[in-house]
Amino acid sequence: MSIPQSGGGPIENFEQLAAYMEAGCKPASDWRIGTEHEKFGYLTSGLAPLPYEGEASVRVVLEGLRDRFGWTPVMEKDAIIGLSREGANISLEPGGQLELSGAPLATVHETRAELESHLREVAEVAEPLGVRFLGAGAAPIWTHDEMPVMPKGRYRLMTDYMGRVGTHGTQMMYRTCTVQVNLDYASEADMVKKLRVALALQPVATALFASSPFFEGRVNGHKSWRSRIWRSLDASRTGMLPFVFEEGMGFQRYVDWVLDVPMYFVYRDGHYIDALGQSFRDFLKGELPALPGEKPTLSDWADHMTTVFPEARVKKYIEMRGADAGPLSHLVALPAFWVGLMYDGSALDAAWDLARDWGAETREGLRVAASVDGLQGEAGGVRLLDVAREAVAIAQGGLRARALAGEGMADEAGHLEVLAESAASGRVVADDLLARFHGVWEGDLRRIYPEFSY
Repeated sequence: MSIPQSGGGPIENFEQLAAYMEAGCKPASDWRIGTEHEKFGYLTSGLAPLPYEGEASVRVVLEGLRDRFGWTPVMEKDAIIGLSREGANISLEPGGQLELSGAPLATVHETRAELESHLREVAEVAEPLGVRFLGAGAAPIWTHDEMPVMPKGRYRLMTDYMGRVGTHGTQMMYRTCTVQVNLDYASEADMVKKLRVALALQPVATALFASSPFFEGRVNGHKSWRSRIWRSLDASRTGMLPFVFEEGMGFQRYVDWVLDVPMYFVYRDGHYIDALGQSFRDFLKGELPALPGEKPTLSDWADHMTTVFPEARVKKYIEMRGADAGPLSHLVALPAFWVGLMYDGSALDAAWDLARDWGAETREGLRVAASVDGLQGEAGGVRLLDVAREAVAIAQGGLRARALAGEGMADEAGHLEVLAESAASGRVVADDLLARFHGVWEGDLRRIYPEFSY
């Protein structure tokens, strides 16, 4: 989840909302890669989720990273809730999932180095405490009542609201983990094209990275339970955004959609003010019930934009949001996949050619099929395995083109080998987990912890 925004000044006219997104436009020479990943902390003795307080706890891990590796603490009241250093951030998801939001980097190689350094630092602090971190899309054993609650006001408000809309919101908050990549765009037209590709091919990423076939100690009937959860969360702020594929799509059309999503909060002076279900349009008019007579700042708009959760999301960049967390190889493969598709013009054209003829029903059908059947899913006559093979090949070509175009840039295509293997075999992490569960693990899900931890 995002850290509260600050600054930006008051919103004086409606056009500033789209201009906020337009300010993200960058020439290709300035495009960067921002990788985010989450992981479940647990106590190696007993496998309980990592609490916030105690001798072995989230707080102690954060303080250890602060003291040993030069991270600057992020505080909410008296509680340490995150860290920052050199453009990167470490934050907490509602159930204590530890998230790295990496610095904007130029290459996938740098992304891998950043991830390896982060996991090494975390291990040096955590392992002496008897703490490790699991890489999977959903908590395989824990129930909701077992999960700790982090001391963040935003999450208290969201937990209450999630209980009133949808059916799976608190499962998402407390018991899922994802890996994402944030990518830049050059112009409004480039944003639209990339967002369309991102949404249409997000089910391919969901299938390739599926790693959550277990929940509450049982096989759940899905390759990606995390993706299943998102389908029953809050229809007003999630999904495949059919309007993106319509004539006239642009910054303003996306702004119009975000404005119609009910608010969660307003952040003021270190406090989250309850604005659940209220309208940002009313806020613009000075008529927000939570803050009568007050108008928003651009930081309020930036905060509100973080409370929409479609499969691909736009801020001043585009976030690819469809993948389960998993092993280190997959944490690196995710940015490699999307960079390969998005950061070379020929590859982007080829990626759009894969999906341009699909209608909204097919795109949504593929989303469902990916969560249930992984690469074996299909909808509307489209087989995910076939599309995945083509998409991975296009991404490999896009990365090789980057290497040829960039002075001294080593070929990044090797980071896609793990996906090429999945596309060739039709098997993903979830399939391997299920095989272990029914085979050498003999139905003992506790075995997942030592075998799939960082």
